Amino acid sequence: MMNLLRITISILLLSTLIYFGFITYEHSKRYEIDTTKIAKACDADGLVSKQIDELTSIISFGLVKNETKLTLDRLREEQQESKEISQLNLYYFMGTLLLTLIFTFFCTLRGGAMLLSFSTFISLIYGLLNPILMVTIHKQVEYLGDVILSFESKGIIGSILKLYDSREFAVAFTILLFSILLPAIKSLTLTFMLIFYEHPWNQKMVAFFKQIGKWSMIDVFVVATFLVYFTSNTGGISEAEIQVGLYFFLAYVILSMITALQTQKVLNKKMSI
Repeated sequence: MMNLLRITISILLLSTLIYFGFITYEHSKRYEIDTTKIAKACDADGLVSKQIDELTSIISFGLVKNETKLTLDRLREEQQESKEISQLNLYYFMGTLLLTLIFTFFCTLRGGAMLLSFSTFISLIYGLLNPILMVTIHKQVEYLGDVILSFESKGIIGSILKLYDSREFAVAFTILLFSILLPAIKSLTLTFMLIFYEHPWNQKMVAFFKQIGKWSMIDVFVVATFLVYFTSNTGGISEAEIQVGLYFFLAYVILSMITALQTQKVLNKKMSI
């Protein structure tokens, strides 16, 4: 009876993580789309169009509405709403992760490790899907005001594709290897190790992941690469805004370490029997 209750609660926690993660992803993408539209409306052509509409509105004594300004105001309202909902659901996701960690103390050692393993994989997926950084380059231009020269919003996958298109093959492969392939392989392998924990090759796999653990700082290199690559410019002011994807990826890194330790305990307990 107790095992059934633990399984039920575990499924509910994982389902809640998937739900809050999806809502966060949905609204973070809307925020990205709205921000892209605003950036387009605030480039040189967009600001010229806005000023023409404003002049037309003044000449017509308000009979002709400034549609450009109205559209921009509506986009900014939608952008702010999407941002708030995305951040709120990110908090819910992280809160559920905290509850999941606490609940593992009431589970069996293997059951808690498996729950953490699934939570780790969920965090990794949303970390890869969500944008992690938005960079805006703008400059004050006489008569036009604050003109947006460039806008970039990229997640890990999109950044790899951009680097590949730019023929930065070494950097693209490094990010692909250490931010997608190895994390995915590690999460899946730890899960299978917990399912088939009696298999003799499990100890060798744990030793392998300990060896590659020294490369965990490559994630810092990845973030630094994004920041430098997207903010490099010859004119204008760069503004970088961290997005929810980075927090999902950070959650994955922390959970991955905890899961690896728990898996090691499960295997050590099995060997001592």
